[in-house]
Amino acid sequence: MSEYPQIFRVRQTFERPLVEDIPAEVEDQLGRLSLQTRLQPGQTVAITAGSRGISHIDTIIKAVVDHFKRLGAAPFIVPAMGSHGGGTAAGQREILASYGVTEAFCGCPIKASMETVIVCQAEEGFPVHFDKFAWEADHVCVVGRIKPHTNFVGDIESGLMKMMLIGLGKHDGAKVYHRAIRDYDFGQIIRSVGREVLANCNIIAGLGIVENSYDETAMLSAVGPEELEEREKELLVLAKRWLPRLPFETVDILLVDEMGKNISGTGMDTNVIGRKFGWHSAGPGETPKIGNICVRSLTHETHGNAVGMGMVEFALTRAIEQMDVDVTRINSLTGGEPPPP
Repeated sequence: MSEYPQIFRVRQTFERPLVEDIPAEVEDQLGRLSLQTRLQPGQTVAITAGSRGISHIDTIIKAVVDHFKRLGAAPFIVPAMGSHGGGTAAGQREILASYGVTEAFCGCPIKASMETVIVCQAEEGFPVHFDKFAWEADHVCVVGRIKPHTNFVGDIESGLMKMMLIGLGKHDGAKVYHRAIRDYDFGQIIRSVGREVLANCNIIAGLGIVENSYDETAMLSAVGPEELEEREKELLVLAKRWLPRLPFETVDILLVDEMGKNISGTGMDTNVIGRKFGWHSAGPGETPKIGNICVRSLTHETHGNAVGMGMVEFALTRAIEQMDVDVTRINSLTGGEPPPP
């Protein structure tokens, strides 16, 4: 019988920029845009809220709502999360509530619907979908986290531009765009559709959120529609710099306590586990190279969505039993991937 391997504890220390007073910073950032010059008292403003587990997202959304109220506008919240929540309005409301984003806390209505309006045809020939409630609003403020995408590489990845496509496109739009990405590429489609949304959908502002390696709010940056695309590129550079990383280039077995859509679009962040370009192994040049991954459970906030389970070699029975097959299947097929076994 071989000896049990030596075990030791490793402590990592990362760069840690931090926003100390989130409501004050939101107010300062949005105040710099002088939005009172772009809207009239009483006009409606749709504020987006996504399905990712963003630190203090309830506080951030509430602060955005408060800013527009101070300007005399009538803000409301729309779920911007594609097909998540089982592709239903009730499911998306439930996801927001699990993050503390409620009408009572934020002080404004939440208008949830899977219905979209076809705004125009993209240059590539497919329809551009946009959330019906957001389309009917006088203005739209896009709020979201900017970070490296789990499947694509470029100067724009996951952030405000993607939310204007996949998030506000709802289930119907998400299906169209994911197919288009396969026919073209992520960078082309995100720019093509994003620019159509900016030109046609009354985007008044964006609020980019960047987190540090400890999942804390590192930076908040308000941007006008005319600078949204360029500013997102700059924020992505910071997001990649502050991304946490495992301290080893090779790993035999990685035990993952929890996975879920609130953590990453693929349940586990492929930028961290090194499987961005391979289902069961790291791609060329990727690190860390992990032999086997074992998932111990799903997060409560994922609401049974087990997308990404197909990347792992082992999962505890508990994790399998926590999976909602229908919710997982809808999200997997919308994204153009088969559901996990």
